[in-house]
Amino acid sequence: MIISVASGKGGTGKTTVSTNLALSISENIQFLDCDVEEPNAHIFIKPEMRESHVVNILIPQVDQLKCGLCGKCQEVCAFNAIAVLKEEVLVFPEICHGCGSCTYFCPQGAINEINKELGFIEMGKRGDMLFIHGRLNIGSAIAPPIIKAIKKYIDPTKTVIIDAPPGTSCPVIESIGSSDFCVLVTEPTPFGLNDLTLAVEVLRKLQIPFGVIINRSDLGNEDTRDFCRKENISILMEIPFKVEIASCYSKGIPIIDEFPEYKKDYQELFEKIKKYKGSS
Repeated sequence: MIISVASGKGGTGKTTVSTNLALSISENIQFLDCDVEEPNAHIFIKPEMRESHVVNILIPQVDQLKCGLCGKCQEVCAFNAIAVLKEEVLVFPEICHGCGSCTYFCPQGAINEINKELGFIEMGKRGDMLFIHGRLNIGSAIAPPIIKAIKKYIDPTKTVIIDAPPGTSCPVIESIGSSDFCVLVTEPTPFGLNDLTLAVEVLRKLQIPFGVIINRSDLGNEDTRDFCRKENISILMEIPFKVEIASCYSKGIPIIDEFPEYKKDYQELFEKIKKYKGSS
């Protein structure tokens, strides 16, 4: 079973939920931190890292002597990463997605492809749990290839927990795609509800079953609960604001390590996820 944990906005407690959930269930676990722009699950899981692999994409390199300046490469590039001027072709590697269209459609065969390093992935273990995360190089803007590299290691025979990036952009879609269930972590504020609404729309278009966790549930207002009731969305768990939870987070300590009584709550959450799978 693949469970992704996502949120429409940052700071809702997504990593707190995903890490404590993974540490609370006894089945064979894989934990994938797909927030490659700012991975921090390792702070709480504390795995022993054993492997590291560079992630590259192929970007075009133009042979200006062969090029006839026909403009076909510019025409087929969906990301405006290549521009044909009067006397040369310019490539902008920072925004190239490595799709290969320019190379394929070049009538003069003037384009070949070279590697561009985007970042890396690291793999490690905490007990029997396999932990994988990625990190996008500073200055790189294309996260999905690193997320794809992480997800290649998914073992469908295990329970897989995916900590997705915040928001509803391409990295989120890449992270939660193929999930059996998605947990949306939100907070009862106007901003939280606005971004929850966007995330719900995405999950419904992707036809991924989902439920909601309301973090800091005793703050804010009732609008988030009203929205969930109106939209027939399951509220899987409510986490009140507590000083001890915030203190654990600030120290990089999983809640269940400091307060084992919370482990039961996350185990019950896992049972609810299995129960509600396919019902959203």
